[in-house]
Amino acid sequence: MIGLCGAGVAGMIVASILNANGAALTFGLVTAAAVACLMVATAVAGPAIGRAVPPDEERAERIERMVRQLAAAGAEEPLLRALVREAVRLGRGSFSAIPRGEDAGAGVHGGRTPRPDEGGI
Repeated sequence: MIGLCGAGVAGMIVASILNANGAALTFGLVTAAAVACLMVATAVAGPAIGRAVPPDEERAERIERMVRQLAAAGAEEPLLRALVREAVRLGRGSFSAIPRGEDAGAGVHGGRTPRPDEGGI
């Protein structure tokens, strides 16, 4: 797409020098369409597509500690691990469902995220 944009700009310049207004307009429209496609592709792909995200070891350890604490309190560990797996799958597939703005998280824990040491976890 970027190469097409460069070729389109060069085509507009050459066509303008040669007084070929129709060709210059055509190159301009093709370049504009390429830019629009590039913008749409960037918006749809999002920032994480194509890049490997390093694992957050601190968060993983915190989750593991919570699972161990809940298992020690009597919860079935296989069920807890299945819950964590399903939560990960849900999080990976629902980027568009993430609430944004001031209402994000409102009504859950009083609108704030509890610390891991709160509530017996």
